[in-house]
Formats: sequence, structure tokens, C-alpha cells
Amino acid sequence: MAVETKYVVVRKGEEKMTFANKKDADAWDKMLDMADAFTDWLQQHQPALDEAQAEALGLLLAEQKDAVQHILRTSKLPDVVKRDAAEAVDPAEVTDASAEPDAETAAAAAEKKVRAVKAA
Repeated sequence: MAVETKYVVVRKGEEKMTFANKKDADAWDKMLDMADAFTDWLQQHQPALDEAQAEALGLLLAEQKDAVQHILRTSKLPDVVKRDAAEAVDPAEVTDASAEPDAETAAAAAEKKVRAVKAA
């Protein structure tokens, strides 16, 4: 017989998520606490905002806290957001030359990415 330990995050009597380790469960619980704080703040400052919208925005802000912190600190989008937006470009608009970067360009981009992470 096997014994399994499961960590369950419960909010307002409702089971939200189950985890295999305490660290992940605590991180998820902390993110939900942050989402609740964002939701309360949004409802205080934007009373016309629907409760469901405030909860969705609060959860989004909590899930994307690293990007939000970067924007608040630098007033610029994080590189990940810029890269995701660039990938959303229609493939028909991309030329063959830009679609296949050479090894030197790829290495320079990777090095720049590493430096950007270390600087932040």
C-alpha cells in the first residue's frame, strides 16, 4: 500500500488546486492572496468595474507579477512580452531572410538575453 501526501489549497470553502509538495502549494496560495489584494484595490478605485472583471484582472496581475514589477520599475515592457508580440506577427509577412537568422545573430541574441536577466 502506497501513502501519498497531497497539499490542497482551499479558498472560501472551495478546493482550488492540489499539489504534490508544500512549496508549490504555498506559492499558489500566496499568488491567490495577491490576487485578492489586487481585486480589493481595483474595486475600491474603480467602483463601476464588475466584480467578475475585477477578480479576473486581479488574478492576471498576480499571475504576471514579474512583468508588472518590471513595468513599474522601468516603464517598459519586459523582453518576454516583446518577444511574444513579435512571434504573433503574421508568418506571411515575414521574409525568408528574417525567418532564418544565422548562428551569429542567434548567439548574440542569447547573450543579450542572459545579460538582460543578470542586470534586472
